Amino acid sequence: MSPQRCLLIAVLIVLVLPRNAAAQSANEFFQQNCTACHTIGGGRLVGPDLKEAVQHKDRAWLEHFIQDPEAVLNSGDPYALQLKKDANGIVMPKMPGLTPEMAKALLDMIEAKSNLPNSGATGVSISEPPFTPSDILTGTEIFLGKRKLSQGGPPCVSCHTLGSIGGFGGGRLGPDLTQVYKRLGGRKSLGAWLSAPATTTMQSVFRNHSLQKEEILPLLAVFENSSRQSQPANSSSQIRFFLAGFAGAVLGLALMGWIWRGRIRTVRRSLVTSAQRGAA
Repeated sequence: MSPQRCLLIAVLIVLVLPRNAAAQSANEFFQQNCTACHTIGGGRLVGPDLKEAVQHKDRAWLEHFIQDPEAVLNSGDPYALQLKKDANGIVMPKMPGLTPEMAKALLDMIEAKSNLPNSGATGVSISEPPFTPSDILTGTEIFLGKRKLSQGGPPCVSCHTLGSIGGFGGGRLGPDLTQVYKRLGGRKSLGAWLSAPATTTMQSVFRNHSLQKEEILPLLAVFENSSRQSQPANSSSQIRFFLAGFAGAVLGLALMGWIWRGRIRTVRRSLVTSAQRGAA
């Protein structure tokens, strides 16, 4: 092989390998951060179908928006404001690790997949039959942690409240989920979100403990059922918590008074006796 040919092969390797590595990295980034809200040719979820997005907006705008959505919204951009309205007021978060280079690679990947008959990013498949009481019961047990998640993830109740579970409602680290089924747009959108949660906290918790399809469906049943509740968990559960705490304090004071009643009389009697002896 001639030196010129070896040099040409080396140049091609240098040019091609970084491009392939970037494409792979962009695909992984998309799977981890974008599939909860977007498809490529699979229709709208929480956010728009990205196949349509790259057809309607220029590259420069898209690169700016995906790197800092809030800044574009704050600028009063009409298209960004319409995206927020279509998503029921949900704002796309600023994704950690999304560099300008990654933004370009993501758009390259999205444009390439948009031209395929099947992009491979059309969203999770969620069955459509109506939920049954058994589904709701199973989902409630999963939410409360009575039925353990197969991949070892924590129960929903440790971080979230839900109006239909009664009691004190649940944790406060995450948002109230009473109306999440409606807020995220129903079965398909919420199912996609549960399969790959997009928030930083949820990603760190479930990256290695992902929810399985047989767990997602009953959770969707619980959230659909809960969305029919007229009152979020926060207000009623906080009132119940306050009343329970107040009642517990009253009972505790009463119990301590009952326990100490004899001791107080004994101390008082000894003091009186000592005083009488001193006077004599």
